[in-house]
Amino acid sequence: MINRGSTLPPVGVEHLVVDRDDEAALTAALGTRTFDVVVDQVCYTPVQAAIAARVFAGRTRRYVMTSTIEVYDPATAVLPTVPPGTPVPEESVDPTGWQVAMDLPWHDDAYLEAHYAEGKRQAEAVFVHAGGFAFAAVRSAHVLGGGAQEFTGRLAHYAGLIARSEEITVHETALPTVFIHYEELADLLVWATAADFTGPVNACSDGLLDVYDLAEIVATPIGREAVYRTVPAGEKASPFSFDRHYAMSNTRAKALGFSFSRTTDWLPGAVAEALAALSAAPTD
Repeated sequence: MINRGSTLPPVGVEHLVVDRDDEAALTAALGTRTFDVVVDQVCYTPVQAAIAARVFAGRTRRYVMTSTIEVYDPATAVLPTVPPGTPVPEESVDPTGWQVAMDLPWHDDAYLEAHYAEGKRQAEAVFVHAGGFAFAAVRSAHVLGGGAQEFTGRLAHYAGLIARSEEITVHETALPTVFIHYEELADLLVWATAADFTGPVNACSDGLLDVYDLAEIVATPIGREAVYRTVPAGEKASPFSFDRHYAMSNTRAKALGFSFSRTTDWLPGAVAEALAALSAAPTD
């Protein structure tokens, strides 16, 4: 496991502490180590991808990068038109033809946050052209589950709003998106390490949900109805309320042999975990 020391590895796992942005330090930390597969969970820019591609060339046969559904967001890039309601396939964003700009201010945190999707698109493009190992990009849907450890905290956010009868802001026409449970994403990443496909693959559970579907599932165990407020076009709404379409298709992953669950099968359990975490949280 390689990181800057912010997260400790499981017992028995070797831990290298190094900043991935420091190419010389990363090379020195790795020494003569080689790997069967590298799984990169935190590559956000083409600059980081280029460093990793140089450092790991010849050290691994396969490199799997965790990417994101956000690469398909039509608000952040000009993409091929997909018929409304049609889940977006991988070829809608082809990293082999995506332009890379290394001279953009990728080291600026504010710039990176505002250009998260473009950073992921360009990182994929760098790896695709780098050579030195087989490369696959796992484009993850919105990840949910884990209770207090859910890194976005969005289920808890919705649960809190509904429990307090506070408004959920939504678009006039809220379009559906796709989700994946964190354990299913972990399973898919493990599967991807042993597979032999290359290029991008979408990772999402079966079934599209819009913000109303999600809120209803969250509201059911609380015993209250969600309260909505519609925002004008262009105004920011609650998480998972989208006024643009980029729900993904998981057809390629299925054809390659991965079986997905249905979102509605695991989401109630994830909601229960979020509610339990809220109940256990200290109050002022």
